[in-house]
Amino acid sequence: MHIPDGYLSLPTALTSMITTFTIISLAIHKVYRGKSLTHERISLLTALSAGIFVAQMIAWPIPGGTSLHLVGGALAGIVLGPWLGMISMALVLLVQCLLFHDGGITALGANILCMGITAVLSGYTAFKLLKPLVGEFIASVISGWLSITLAGMMCGVLLSISWGSPLPTYIMAMWHSVLGVLEGLITGSVITYLNVKAPHILGGLK
Repeated sequence: MHIPDGYLSLPTALTSMITTFTIISLAIHKVYRGKSLTHERISLLTALSAGIFVAQMIAWPIPGGTSLHLVGGALAGIVLGPWLGMISMALVLLVQCLLFHDGGITALGANILCMGITAVLSGYTAFKLLKPLVGEFIASVISGWLSITLAGMMCGVLLSISWGSPLPTYIMAMWHSVLGVLEGLITGSVITYLNVKAPHILGGLK
């Protein structure tokens, strides 16, 4: 899903960068003002970000000028909360871009918008709404599937706007809805494991 340099039009890249900068700045402000970044939360942020980083580095190229890989946005949002989850994903994507050339610098705003904002917010919101209705595991699975599907669709929309063709949107939505099954199962398994082994981590989401 990492968009390389040269695949987005200048207006799309700039708009994505401005939108992303604004939202991530708000997230940093919320976390700072909330004073919730304890030593335990920092350790959790570090460990989860490292795990997501590794998962995202395994990618398969697909038609449409991008790739298919796990994202981890729903997991970050559910475990860390939406604001810190977005910061975690933004840090992961920034390091991947600058040190490993995974995703273009000019497309960094778009990549964070798709995987660090859309995936986190949709996954977190779906989990909060569905958990009272279907239970924690099913809510986590659906949230994981929805988050990567919407993130892939957002990526496709940005490519479609730049290319003047709806094809990238269809391709990205289709492939990521399939991979979303695996993303959902992983998300549900991790959340269930944490709830059994370390329920205090998810205490704020009860």
